[in-house]
Amino acid sequence: MPSGAGRAVCGVYEIHPERVEKARAALPEERVVKEAALLLKALSDPTRMRLLLALKAVGELCVCDLALLAGVSVSAVSHQLRLLRQARLVDFRREGKQVYYRLADRHVEGLLAEALAHAEENT
Repeated sequence: MPSGAGRAVCGVYEIHPERVEKARAALPEERVVKEAALLLKALSDPTRMRLLLALKAVGELCVCDLALLAGVSVSAVSHQLRLLRQARLVDFRREGKQVYYRLADRHVEGLLAEALAHAEENT
């Protein structure tokens, strides 16, 4: 296969200032870009996706239930939930010594639905 075959390559180095400026103007603040990247990074792990999908299905689960569903230890689930909380994807409530987790909001449900729909398109 010739070099570059099958890949999109820019054959001519040419800058399009109007397009560059339009794209630059459309970019959100750096803080928002970093927050969105953190969110997508949090979604990038299969265990975290399973946890989120389980919460989407039933609404609320404790750490022990989530560990059983994900097939990992309670300690591993706690670690994953901490990352999901930092990305503002899950929220929790305490009931005595028990802690129950749920999706943070409807946006998370939408993200999960879109990710699954996109993944199913490619299979």
